[in-house]
Amino acid sequence: MLFASVIWGTTGTAATFAPEVSAAAIGAAAMGLGGLMQALYAGRSIRANLPALAQHRVMLLLGGLAVAIYPLAFYGSMRMAGVTIGTVVTIGSAPILTALIEFTFDRTRLTARWVTAALIGLLGMTLLCLDKGGSHGGGAAGGDQALLGILLGLIGGLTYALYSWTARRVMLGGIRSDVAMGATFGIGGLLLLPVLIATGGPFLHSWQNASVGIYMALVPMFLGYLAFGYGLARIPASTATTLTLTEPVVAAILAILIVGERLSPIGWTGIALIIGCLAVLTAPRRRPALAMSGGA
Repeated sequence: MLFASVIWGTTGTAATFAPEVSAAAIGAAAMGLGGLMQALYAGRSIRANLPALAQHRVMLLLGGLAVAIYPLAFYGSMRMAGVTIGTVVTIGSAPILTALIEFTFDRTRLTARWVTAALIGLLGMTLLCLDKGGSHGGGAAGGDQALLGILLGLIGGLTYALYSWTARRVMLGGIRSDVAMGATFGIGGLLLLPVLIATGGPFLHSWQNASVGIYMALVPMFLGYLAFGYGLARIPASTATTLTLTEPVVAAILAILIVGERLSPIGWTGIALIIGCLAVLTAPRRRPALAMSGGA
């Protein structure tokens, strides 16, 4: 899960190398082509499991729709509010929204450790958002544009939470992780193809634009989501989305070093808190001490 988060954190910076390509085209290429690649990778297994998948068609269709909406909202948020803010709002809101979905539909209870980690992480998210210098390196975005970017980020967080939850529900129904993820992202990829056809022309204008599209589809989306599905089959969706708080840290650091965005001490404090969140969440649990009987 952490491997997936690190390579996802590169997407915002990678997108800045194709400035003439719209956010919709970037998102459609990344998740659309990446989703279809996942479906092809698991194609034989998907065909073999079609009767079982049909029993989960509502979850698959809901997850596929969320996959299609997510990149349009996420990359739109980064274009309008900056790489750091867009990533922070999208990924930072996902754990809370996932927890609400699990509480509403699965009646799950969150552990004290998860609540503590999530609160620390969300405080870090808040401090990063308050850091005005992290929004754009070359000049601050207008207030309305930044607000719209934050709203798009929240939509991205909701759809990210939704497809994480639906994919895990399908896996818990006895479907292998690669099959569940391939089917979910294949549906999302098909829904994104019309968007890519309508907006993807600029990818053909230069090798640099094309290489950005290829990288986004192959590395963060294809390899990243294979790793994400592997982890999602083994841990709750709320824990998975909390672990992905690593992504905005990576995104912020790359935006500072490469894009030219800046963070104040408040922003760096936010990054430290996010790392603290991960430390709380992943620290080994203490085993209860064995009671001593007699004398030995």
